[in-house]
Amino acid sequence: MPDKKEDIRIGVFLCHCGSNIAGYLNMEELEEFSKKLPHVTFVQRNLYSCSEGGINEIKKGIKEQNLNRVVVASCTPRTHEPLFRSSCGEAGLNPYLFEMVNIRDQCSWVHMQEKEDGTTKAKDLIRMGVAKAALLEPQEPIMSEVQIRALVIGGGIAGMTATLAFANRGYEVVLVEKEEALGGMLNHLSKLGPTMTDASALAEEKVRAVTGHSKITVFTKAKVTLVQGFIGKYKVDIETESGNKNIDIGVIVVATGGRAFVPEGLYGYDGKRVITQLELEVLLKNGLASAIKNVVMIQCVGSRNEERPYCSRICCQTAVKNAMLIREQNPDAKVSILYRDMQMYGVENEEMFRDSKVKRVRYINYDPANPPEVEPDNVRVYHALLGRDMDLAADLVVLSTPIVAQDDANVVSQLLRVPIDENGFFMEGHVKLKPLDFATSGIFLCGSARFPANIREAVAQGLGAASRASIPLAKGSVVVEPIISVLANEDACRGCGLCVALCPYGALEIQNTEKGRKVHVIDVACKGCGVCAATCYQHALSINSFTDKQIEAQVEAFLN
Repeated sequence: MPDKKEDIRIGVFLCHCGSNIAGYLNMEELEEFSKKLPHVTFVQRNLYSCSEGGINEIKKGIKEQNLNRVVVASCTPRTHEPLFRSSCGEAGLNPYLFEMVNIRDQCSWVHMQEKEDGTTKAKDLIRMGVAKAALLEPQEPIMSEVQIRALVIGGGIAGMTATLAFANRGYEVVLVEKEEALGGMLNHLSKLGPTMTDASALAEEKVRAVTGHSKITVFTKAKVTLVQGFIGKYKVDIETESGNKNIDIGVIVVATGGRAFVPEGLYGYDGKRVITQLELEVLLKNGLASAIKNVVMIQCVGSRNEERPYCSRICCQTAVKNAMLIREQNPDAKVSILYRDMQMYGVENEEMFRDSKVKRVRYINYDPANPPEVEPDNVRVYHALLGRDMDLAADLVVLSTPIVAQDDANVVSQLLRVPIDENGFFMEGHVKLKPLDFATSGIFLCGSARFPANIREAVAQGLGAASRASIPLAKGSVVVEPIISVLANEDACRGCGLCVALCPYGALEIQNTEKGRKVHVIDVACKGCGVCAATCYQHALSINSFTDKQIEAQVEAFLN
């Protein structure tokens, strides 16, 4: 860092983002404005700053203009900040002497019809970014070793797939399943659409591969009771039939799956004449569907309502597949599917849907405001196209119910300090950027623990989660961004523990020192969220690159 303020040389790079920014803001005005800001010695506009050409211009500017701070005014730092930081590093500038200003999401996109006001707002944001950049200090990445062993929680198809993926790469894996046998819901299914693969054969194949692998340790009728530590250095307690096991773990994959909703009190459900699709799977598996002549299936039972507003996605595929299997076992059987909307995404699923119509599976649309009525010998439904009620003979009524979260999802959530959504499913770090990662580093998820998934999706996600988790295992260490909490004023800390209680990542702890009880930051676990620094009434804690002085400088720049 320069010794004097006069030595600070800031370069400002304004991105047009094609027409995303330049189409709604006055870029020429922003360029002239930026040139007049304190410590700014170089300003440049680029069509796409994140392109190879744009990156090269930033590198060139750093070298030729002798810049020691860089501000890029463009899109969201959530997607592009790592790219710009690494580019600064390649040009010889410490990556953390970089500041990013979001004038796309926060200006051009929200003020498309207000070009003048949007431009004024962009000026404010750039002025604030430059004020903060002048106070940035170089930081060094934090490195920590990784225990080369993975933990997979859940032994369904997703969990077994992830486990085998780890083991086949040569990593030790511990697989924990709460039930007596591996396989999860796969054990209860007959065949898997659209290929009609035998579910039992697939389950047996996977179980044999898992239990016979030298790198895999399996605990059934077991549960994880304690997880301490952070990425690379977790200490995990597992309660088994033979006693408690304490194991050092590097990464964790959550594959706890989901469960089929039991529709108690809906459509006369009794588990005999009125059953669920999962119970029908057992009948089909045992060849007991051949005696059934009239089957009526009702979709969206217990889902897409106030209590469960989501679509479970796989119910329609299951119903179509089972309808075809019934017709296969008994060609004379009449099968009707009463639906709101058919969710048959994917080319092969759509083809299966068309094939079912060829095989005379009947589809009748119903209005949720006027749902079907299950009567002793038939099901009554209003047919909108015919404009009248229809009575469908029904020896068996099959209810398509949603996949719901496991009962213990909340327990696992608290154990790992990872979030669940309003429906009880685990929440990924980002639906597009990190669909198989939690926000907490070192913990990953897959399968129906994340959201209802069919077998193919569960397998793909199991492979994906293992692939993501294998990165720190392969490297043997993790590098963490230094934008973390630090105990900036040790004397001010009173060791009250308020910050420890509020930290969502378990990155703080109280230690006894020569000066008394003081907070200690576990740097590898910290995500720099700022909760602790904002909470500390003694101002003992601070966040690198978001210090009080830097924030105050931004506020003053805006007000002045």
